[in-house]
Amino acid sequence: MSMRGYTAACSLIVALALLLAVNADNPYRYYTWKITYGDIYPIGVKQQGILINGQFPGPTIDCITNDNLIISVYNYLNEPFLLSWNGLQQRRNSWQDGVSGTNCPILPRRNFTYALQAKDQIGTYFYFPSLGIHKAAGGYGSIKIYSRPRIPVPFPPPAGDHVVLAGDWYKRSQRQLRYFVNGGHTLPFPDGIIINGRGWNGYTFTVEQGKTYRFRISNVGTATSLNFRIQGHLMKLVEVEGSHTVQNTYSSLDVHLGQSYSVLVTANQLPKDYYVVVSTRFTSKVLTNAAILHYRNSVTKVYGRPPGGPTTEIEWSLNQARSIRRNLTASGPRPNPQGSYHYGQVKPVRTIMLANSAVYINGKQRYAVNGVSYTPPDTPLKLADYFNIGGVYSIGSISERPNWGNAYLATSVIQANFRDYVEIVFQNWEKTVQSWHMDGYSFFVVGMDGGQWTEASRSRYNLRDTIARCTTQVYPRSWTAVYVALDNVGMWNIRSEDLARQYLGQQLYLKKLKMAMKIVFFLVIVAAFVSAISGRTIESGADMETAFFRPHFRPYPGFFGG
Repeated sequence: MSMRGYTAACSLIVALALLLAVNADNPYRYYTWKITYGDIYPIGVKQQGILINGQFPGPTIDCITNDNLIISVYNYLNEPFLLSWNGLQQRRNSWQDGVSGTNCPILPRRNFTYALQAKDQIGTYFYFPSLGIHKAAGGYGSIKIYSRPRIPVPFPPPAGDHVVLAGDWYKRSQRQLRYFVNGGHTLPFPDGIIINGRGWNGYTFTVEQGKTYRFRISNVGTATSLNFRIQGHLMKLVEVEGSHTVQNTYSSLDVHLGQSYSVLVTANQLPKDYYVVVSTRFTSKVLTNAAILHYRNSVTKVYGRPPGGPTTEIEWSLNQARSIRRNLTASGPRPNPQGSYHYGQVKPVRTIMLANSAVYINGKQRYAVNGVSYTPPDTPLKLADYFNIGGVYSIGSISERPNWGNAYLATSVIQANFRDYVEIVFQNWEKTVQSWHMDGYSFFVVGMDGGQWTEASRSRYNLRDTIARCTTQVYPRSWTAVYVALDNVGMWNIRSEDLARQYLGQQLYLKKLKMAMKIVFFLVIVAAFVSAISGRTIESGADMETAFFRPHFRPYPGFFGG
């Protein structure tokens, strides 16, 4: 077949895959993002950051349940780039997940259009750059998914909706950090904390006395858990990564790497300025940053030291985590109550235990899961899976239980059956807090405690009203257990949210595939080749922005080597 015919075939596959990826019955929201480098000063030092449309952090995605999101990303960097969507489930469409196992990178001077849908979701999430150490240079932003009209929300509409993107930050560039970890070293301790891309007192949240506001807090950092608090104000927790919660009140809230929370704050104090404080948790050196809560028309500035918070107290944090419960009577993205799915009455068919470890392989620092340190292949796993490309990965390269032997490098993939109900236990024998995320899913955090998990640990599970979320912490020398229904077809990433750990191997993929989906895509391929043989020319539909860009729609990435 001629190259023209092959290109035509590939283009038709891409076009049809895009049609399968979105739902025409729901509204579309279109975004065009230009990814560039730019000068930023987050902690008082000039740095080269990753900007989206000239912004750091990037634009907020505001959408409603079931909206289709068409996001055209133009890569003006001098290196490959990808965006991933932390918490967006993308029902049966992991081609758009934006991690190396599902997408080829967007090459310099190329573009790629993500076709996503906020299917049956509400809540607070974020997006971030997933390749290399890019996240340490910015490129992240908030995702807010609102409930559809007429779906009841368990609190009155707030007077405002504020985003808080908080995280640790380095003065070193992401290239320097990457060189450092590639050389076999751990990352140094961060240099500071930033809030919405700003340093000390660099960001202001404006409120009016007597009104209530929603604060959506995400830990977008690289290495540390954080504590969030507002001087003189209490916070009512209302949502965690898509789940409405029992509305407990907290004076401060631990937010671990990759996690997101929504709280309601009532401006019921004297009209002046107050500190909005973020500080590190479980670190010997405590880093702190403060933004400003400004009462409109106030002329009284903040003064003195910001209020202190918890530092190394693990039991305090564990008890707070256990206090966060699911509101069983509230509606989720649909009008049925969140408690109508009795997750605790379903018996798991399988238990997978994942133990993290810090290891040395070939004299270099690596991180492993069950003794396997993940290495990304040249061909994305999902592409290899659908087109039966051999030699990319093998099922069984990682055990479903900890391997206490010597660690080794491999492309780790666990096979799972579609619609299985699975228990996953994250076991942590290290001295640091771990944070685990699972793309494509929400899971029920049924239990967490110190020591070694055993079958007897199930007697302490919360099988009634635990929270459903996509990211969970595991405390030092402790375990966390989750239940998850594997009802989302695809190849999905399970990873540490610690940037260095994820980059150096603490991740794996969970593969699920439904036979009917293979048949659909086989028919698509047949139709494409028939079209190509008949001499038809298919255009990709992506407009060139400049002469340097070529259309690069790639739900099936990597046709020409990525």
